Amino acid sequence: MEVGKVPKHIAIIIDGNRRFAKRLMMKPWMGHEWGFKKVEKLLEWLSELKFVKELTLYAFSMQNFNRPKDEFDYLMKIFKEMCDRFSDDPKIMENGIRINFIGRTHLFPADLQEKMKKVSEKTKNNSKYLINIALAYGGREEVIDAVKKVGEQIKKGTLDVDKINEEVFSKNLYMESEPDIIIRTGGDKRTSNFLIWQSNYSEWFFLEKTWPEFEKEDLLQVIEEYKLRERRFGK
Repeated sequence: MEVGKVPKHIAIIIDGNRRFAKRLMMKPWMGHEWGFKKVEKLLEWLSELKFVKELTLYAFSMQNFNRPKDEFDYLMKIFKEMCDRFSDDPKIMENGIRINFIGRTHLFPADLQEKMKKVSEKTKNNSKYLINIALAYGGREEVIDAVKKVGEQIKKGTLDVDKINEEVFSKNLYMESEPDIIIRTGGDKRTSNFLIWQSNYSEWFFLEKTWPEFEKEDLLQVIEEYKLRERRFGK
């Protein structure tokens, strides 16, 4: 029984940006700008809490490549601005934040890939906080890519089939860490191919609010409810 424990790793499916924009009579993809501003606010809130050491954000799925060209181009612009902000913000280094991108990021335009590499390289030795940003991400795709990596190791003779277990497999995923909490905003109550391996014992919270409407009070309420839940891990 783990009632009362605080979460160290929170993951969020940041959903509802387009619906938020539509309500304001804006072009749907303009909501992503509001969404990024909320991410910046979230980082401030988490730095105040102290106990959360890892954050994973589901920002762009594999299926999102099918979005209309105008929206896709706008998202690429926002992601590039995000990388530039993280690269230039002195607080990232001062607070020891490491930025890690997970997913099939090689599918993005070359200029965005370069910016992601720059941020990752600049922050790779930071160890106080870890932010994983899931871009071109899919849980099934992650498992398939991990199977391929394991297969290559077997093929090269560096891994014995009999040595494969959950720990070995986890090390071949994009991200080994398992979230304590996963929050989905926007009203939908499905997991949408997010962290299907790592979320096996995560506590899920589905909120009606869209991501731009998410506030510090919502985060604190989720954490308080998490503390009251009994995490038995199958025992």
